Amino acid sequence: MKKLLLSTLFTMTYALSWGQSCTPGANFVDSTYGIWPDTTQNLPPALPNVAYSTDINFKVPSTVTAEIDPSGQFVGSVIQQFTIDALQGLPPGFDYACNISSCTYVGGANGCANIFGTTDSIAVFPVTVDVTATVLVVLFPGLPPTPVTQTVSFDGYKIVVGSGGVIDQVINPLSLQPNPASTSIEVTGLYNGGTSTITLRDLTGKVIEVQQTNASTTSFDLSKLSSGSYLIELTDNFGTQLQKFVKL
Repeated sequence: MKKLLLSTLFTMTYALSWGQSCTPGANFVDSTYGIWPDTTQNLPPALPNVAYSTDINFKVPSTVTAEIDPSGQFVGSVIQQFTIDALQGLPPGFDYACNISSCTYVGGANGCANIFGTTDSIAVFPVTVDVTATVLVVLFPGLPPTPVTQTVSFDGYKIVVGSGGVIDQVINPLSLQPNPASTSIEVTGLYNGGTSTITLRDLTGKVIEVQQTNASTTSFDLSKLSSGSYLIELTDNFGTQLQKFVKL
């Protein structure tokens, strides 16, 4: 499954009250699959000590597609059901509720979850969506399909909690240019109201280089790195953000 089978189209629906329920958006019925909003638009910011409520909408296809399984091994297999297991990393005092109490849906169904609550914590909160899908796979010709479960976690979401002028600076997303990169990469979107720690890591988590700066931009020399994927980790007073890039 891709970004909840999860990336593509987006829209944001605000709840009419600070409740714990939502109604799946009718305008997503003709969509093949996706989650709305996507991580580019992301979740709306929040204010400390102010009630917050927003909906996410999601849908998976009824069968496995080539976009979900590029290998083609399971293309056409029936997606029996999917479950939103958790939204990890929500601000203290926040919770979520699906329009179905179990958060379990049949393949092809539309669903939604309302994120709600009040917090006094000012920070950037990375949010991870944990999903379990059950796919009916024919392992041997002539035998009935076997339910196969796959648990996947999707990151890239965040809720920024700030106030006044602070939130205007925090909301700027971490940006890496160019990406892919060959000789160097520029990191922008740093909070220049305090010290930021920017760490270059490989995908195993090994630290390659660490910088500390009060500026809004910095850069890394990549000329000695091998080709492959790496991570830039930004840590400041408002939390931690991660972005992946490719070294050519």
